[in-house]
Amino acid sequence: MSRPVSNPRHGRMRNLLSIADLGPDVAAGIGEVMTLTDSFVEVSERTIPKVPALRGRTVVSLFFEDSTRTRLSFETAAKRLSADTMNFSVSTSSVKKGESLRDTIETIEAMGVDAIVVRHASAGVPRQVAQWATSAVINAGDGWHEHPTQALLDCYTIRQRFGDIAGKRIAIVGDIRHSRVARSNVAAFTALGADVTLVAPPTLLPPSLEGWPVKVSTDIDAVLPTVDVCYLLRMQRERMTEALIPSIREYSNRFGLNEKRAELLPDHALIMHPGPMNRGVEIDAAVADHPNTVIVDQVRNGVAVRMAVLFLLLGSGTTWGGEADV
Repeated sequence: MSRPVSNPRHGRMRNLLSIADLGPDVAAGIGEVMTLTDSFVEVSERTIPKVPALRGRTVVSLFFEDSTRTRLSFETAAKRLSADTMNFSVSTSSVKKGESLRDTIETIEAMGVDAIVVRHASAGVPRQVAQWATSAVINAGDGWHEHPTQALLDCYTIRQRFGDIAGKRIAIVGDIRHSRVARSNVAAFTALGADVTLVAPPTLLPPSLEGWPVKVSTDIDAVLPTVDVCYLLRMQRERMTEALIPSIREYSNRFGLNEKRAELLPDHALIMHPGPMNRGVEIDAAVADHPNTVIVDQVRNGVAVRMAVLFLLLGSGTTWGGEADV
C-alpha cells in the first residue's frame, strides 16, 4: 500500500516527546499517524509481516523502568520495518557503576543509532535526552508526564471501532494523579473532539486541573450509562508516597468495573485499559474478558502505531518510486 509522506525528520517532527509534538494542528498530526497506521495494520496481517522501509536504521530501547508491552511493541515494530534493534538493560549497564545519563546517551550515539526509545521514572528525561542526542527520541513514558504512543494506539483502537472520535463520550477512571497515560489521552482525545470525563476520588486527581479540557466526577455509576468508552487505569502504588485511599478493597468497591457496573454501560460502549491490569481491583476478571473489552486490540494496534511513528521519524519519505511504499 502506498501513500505520499513528507519527511518529518527534515521538517515538522524530529522527536515524539508529547502529543503536542505532532504539530501545531494536533488533530491533523494524529490523523496522519492514523492513516499511516492503516497501512501497517495491513502489513501486520500478511503471512510475512515485514517491509524494508527502515532497512539500515538502528533503534535502541533505553528503558529505566520495567516494561513488557511497550518495550516488546517497539522492538516488534522496528523489526517489522527491517530496522536493527538494540536493548539497553539498566541492571547490567554502567549506570549501575555510576555512569551519568548523558554519558550513557553519548556512548549509545557513538554506536551509530538512529532512534532512541526512552522510558524513565522521572518526568522530563526524554526531553533532556533529546537535547543531547542527534538521534530521533521517542518518549515511551516518563514519570507522571506523558506516554504519547499509548494515546495514539488508543485513538486508533477507538477509531477502528467507531470510525471517528469526534463527539464520543469517554470516561477515564482511576488513578489520574499518577498517570502519564491519562495526560496524553486527554490531550489526544480532546484534540479530536471527544468529550472526556475524569472519574476518581479527589485524592487521585491531579493537584490542579487548570487547562485540562475535561469534566470531573466522583460517581462512576452515574457516568457509565452516558459513555461510549470506559477507560480504566491501574492503581500505581509504586508512584505513591502517601496513603491516598483507605484501602484497595474500598477503592475497588467504589470505582472498580465489576460485572454489575458493566451492565450500566451502553451496549456499544468499549472497555479499555493500557495494561498491566490488576484483575479484581480496577477491573473484575469476568469484565476483562467481556466482548466489549478491546485490551487485546490495543496491544495489537500498538505495534502498527509504533511502526507508523518510527517510519514518520526515520523514513526517507521518498522510498521507491517517490512514494513511501509500505
